[in-house]
Amino acid sequence: MDTALITGGTSGIGRAVANKLARLGIHVMVAGRNAKRGENTIVEIRAAGGTADYISSDLRDASSARDLARRAVELGHGHVDILINSAGVFPFGPTHEMTEDVFDSVYALNVKAPYFLVAALAPLMAKRGKGAIVNVSTMVADYGAAGMSLYGSSKAAINLLTKAWAAEYGPSGVRVNAVSPGPTRTEGTDAMGEGLEQLAAQAPARRPATADEIAEAIVFLATDRASFIHGAKLAVDGGRSTI
Repeated sequence: MDTALITGGTSGIGRAVANKLARLGIHVMVAGRNAKRGENTIVEIRAAGGTADYISSDLRDASSARDLARRAVELGHGHVDILINSAGVFPFGPTHEMTEDVFDSVYALNVKAPYFLVAALAPLMAKRGKGAIVNVSTMVADYGAAGMSLYGSSKAAINLLTKAWAAEYGPSGVRVNAVSPGPTRTEGTDAMGEGLEQLAAQAPARRPATADEIAEAIVFLATDRASFIHGAKLAVDGGRSTI
């Protein structure tokens, strides 16, 4: 049975991905900080006939990323075939109001954690001659937007890493791609209120996405349906990138 590790897999887009991959017969391992949400997620998946495990992890540094990778390999009976880097934080606000602690926490989760998870898992995938990694980016990594310097720049780093990892591990059968969502309705963005609607109104779709809509694109890139796609960034932003 193929296995998948989904960071941020206990809520929002990550949880939607976990449910969809489980329905394809993949053993999903969801990683997150909230044990209650984690248990609820795997209970839901198992009740639907899927195979799932929860791994508690805060992904605060390289050590925690390596530990998560190790536990995922153990639960996956020696292999992780799919890695979905979905965990992230997205504080918005003026550059001059961001503290060093906030800066460090954003880059730790949004950049450092995926970096060291890939460092731990991609070589194992390469040895098996197959694997898929999907990084969750954002549309605001592609253009300047007031109040989004910190979040956008962290995801711009992920966009470049996606290309670099595709070049590095693609020849060994490991596909690395990214999904670039637009405004998406999740538990994490509920606090934005009307701000989310206003951001979404700038795109042709004129509405926020659902977590399921973003998850569909991630699952596509993670499975053999996207077998000839390497190093791509798939915009799932309601058309915002076209205007």
